[in-house]
Amino acid sequence: MCGIVGYTGPNPALQKVLEGLKRLEYRGYDSAGVALTLSKGQPLFVAKKAGKLNNLENELAAKHESAHSGIGHTRWATHGGPTDENAHPHISNDGKLAVIHNGIIENYLELRKELESRGHKFASETDTESVAHLLSEHFKNTGDLAAAMREICQKLRGSFTLLAVHSDAPETIVGARRNSPLVVGVGAGEHFLASDVSAFISHTKQALELGQDQVVEVTPDAVVVTDLTGQVVQPKSFEITWDAKAAERGGFTHFMLKEIFEQPKAISDTLTGRFTESGVKCEELKSINLNAKRILILACGTAYHAGLIAKYAIEEWAKTPVDVELASEFRYRKPVLTNDTLVITISQSGETMDTLMALRHAKELGAQTLSVCNTIGSTIPRESDAVVYTHAGPEIAVASTKALLTQIIALQVIALYISQEKKTLSTHEISKLRDAMLSLPNQVEEILETVEPLREMTRGFKDSTSVLFLGRHVGFPAALEGALKLKELAYMHAEGFAGGELKHGPIALIEAGTPVIAIMPPVTSEISEKMRSNIQEVKARGANVIAICDANTEVDASHVIRIPSTHELLQPALSIVPLQVFAYEMAVARGNDVDQPRNLAKSVTVE
Repeated sequence: MCGIVGYTGPNPALQKVLEGLKRLEYRGYDSAGVALTLSKGQPLFVAKKAGKLNNLENELAAKHESAHSGIGHTRWATHGGPTDENAHPHISNDGKLAVIHNGIIENYLELRKELESRGHKFASETDTESVAHLLSEHFKNTGDLAAAMREICQKLRGSFTLLAVHSDAPETIVGARRNSPLVVGVGAGEHFLASDVSAFISHTKQALELGQDQVVEVTPDAVVVTDLTGQVVQPKSFEITWDAKAAERGGFTHFMLKEIFEQPKAISDTLTGRFTESGVKCEELKSINLNAKRILILACGTAYHAGLIAKYAIEEWAKTPVDVELASEFRYRKPVLTNDTLVITISQSGETMDTLMALRHAKELGAQTLSVCNTIGSTIPRESDAVVYTHAGPEIAVASTKALLTQIIALQVIALYISQEKKTLSTHEISKLRDAMLSLPNQVEEILETVEPLREMTRGFKDSTSVLFLGRHVGFPAALEGALKLKELAYMHAEGFAGGELKHGPIALIEAGTPVIAIMPPVTSEISEKMRSNIQEVKARGANVIAICDANTEVDASHVIRIPSTHELLQPALSIVPLQVFAYEMAVARGNDVDQPRNLAKSVTVE
């Protein structure tokens, strides 16, 4: 959620920090701030403002360009509202130390009470300020910022990424992480710390992963990583495979629109190297027990819908029972798992806190774990037994598009691979599905070449108060995704329903003019006629029906959006694309912030 950047090196720190914060704006935030260390012993320079980053920049113009070390933060409010006082950094009472934080300190009230009893004065409502005062106390005792950080981390409960600077060590930045992302950018005579590699991608492609409960101390010339006992550890290095241009809009009005149009390439990249003439190739799964008696998929939000879609493919092709659960609810129902269960977690960022905690609980219960992720080196893949990366590239807009489609494709590749290894499909059947999958990038491209009429039609519904989505079979989770996108972006009531459930209550919502988007299965599907009947049911009650169907399907609707024909289980990769465009255009028509919808963050790194 929150964006974190640190820089130390020969260049003006303010410029580097602000540049990094701008690249992290996609994560969502409601305030921003910076702290710069000047010469030794001088007070820190601190500035912070509620609102967008330009509010802060207006106060900073050309200030302290001589500072060569600093930290910056964009905050997504948890404890305390989005005010100047609650914005980060938070400062010790002597003004010498500043802290920024992503996550939640669960025992902050207990710490605050203790600190206040020792004379510390608090200026905010946040949990983070307790860390600033506690770290200041320990620094006075040790004179070593990294040692002080190690000590206080043992007293903190919750999830956190912390960065701290002190005026007595102006070239040093110290960071720590627990259940929250932090990476190190390694440059020539300069180093970066950030919650996301996009913050420093224009300066270096060399990065270091930090493990759980590790503390890092960076200066312009060195990086030292230790565990909480002070034992030096060797962090894992990796190279960032995309460049800064991939995180720029490239002529598109919004990042979301750019990412919608990047989906053909993203799907192609996900599929690259996955097929041979003889079958499916998925080396990552060699260590996984593919004869598991049960598969459990855990995910949140959009990724949960990818899991629901995957369930149909895994059960039909691999003949393995599959359950799909919200990761945020999983461990609170006291689940029963065994070592015969394969748990698949799905996360674009690899840092989704609900999913990470569900993964850890599944491992504690003895299950084998596999993750599907877009972010190399993130926590969820590192803690899983195996990982299949989607290779979607950076996704900046908060509302997920290409990350979702590549998750669907990756999961279907996994389903096909399991069926190959278990011999539940014939070689001929696998070849036909392989050819259908390899056709998807061109088919998505075909849809995107013909979306202008859809965009124009969408604008005609901008004053609607509600939109309903219908689907059956694999079209039902696609309908859920369409409704979620509209809620996220257009700030309007939207619901997805299974077509057969209409008469069990939801049909009462239909009144004259209600827009209903119906996803028609292929004409060869056994539920095609049933879905056609559902459309007639809502039309008879005055609904304005928008049907998504392939060229071979006849349907009685006010508006028809055509998609190419494909295998029924692959259809969501096509039918979801018009739903993305519909939500995008509705948000634009209603004057909303498309890339950073209100109250939302890209990566949910707190429970």
